[in-house]
Amino acid sequence: NDTDEGGKNMHEEDFLKEQLKRLGLSIKQEYYKIVNQRDGRKLVDNFKSLKTNDLTTIVYNFVDMISHAKTEMDVVKELASNDKAYRSLTLSWFKNSPLLELIQLGQQNGFKLIITTDHGTINCKNPSKVIGDKNTSLNLRYKTGRSLTYEDKDVYAVKDPKKIGLPAINMTSSFIFAKSDYFLAYVNNFNHYVSYYRNTYQHGGISLEEMIVPCIVLNPK
Repeated sequence: NDTDEGGKNMHEEDFLKEQLKRLGLSIKQEYYKIVNQRDGRKLVDNFKSLKTNDLTTIVYNFVDMISHAKTEMDVVKELASNDKAYRSLTLSWFKNSPLLELIQLGQQNGFKLIITTDHGTINCKNPSKVIGDKNTSLNLRYKTGRSLTYEDKDVYAVKDPKKIGLPAINMTSSFIFAKSDYFLAYVNNFNHYVSYYRNTYQHGGISLEEMIVPCIVLNPK
């Protein structure tokens, strides 16, 4: 649940294995989550071991890390001050990353490559006031909790989470999802929230930038 401690992405490899079982696929597969340059370089150096796999899954965290770092670090705020600069920074990283080397090695060895992502991101520029109790979730693009007060025009509100396939933490739980480029800020310390989070990249709302997920299949020539 949103109010629980810990991450939501701690068991991706286990879920993948279970999904393969449900699909009746008995294949040789490996899963890697790359969270730093060292891990990426190690995978490039050990590329030969991947050749015998039927499926190799690689989750690269770096682009998501850039968006979060823009919130926390002034130097990244300067480097990614707008969408154009953010894309340029991401491209510069990619051209010099182990990920590009992995793709090139895969192409040379005849691998089929599928590229996708779990969500997009949007540059949030406009605050929208929210009032909730202490158990309200912290995400800036959506909130779930009891007795939420919000600006109707700025959000998509769901009174019955089950209708859209989401869990209800308690009987009176509801969800709100930010539209457009709004970010949700509590009335308490509102000015602090606005100055800290304006012009940062967030996800969890219902803009097209966040919700349209690309899926590209590449076959080697």
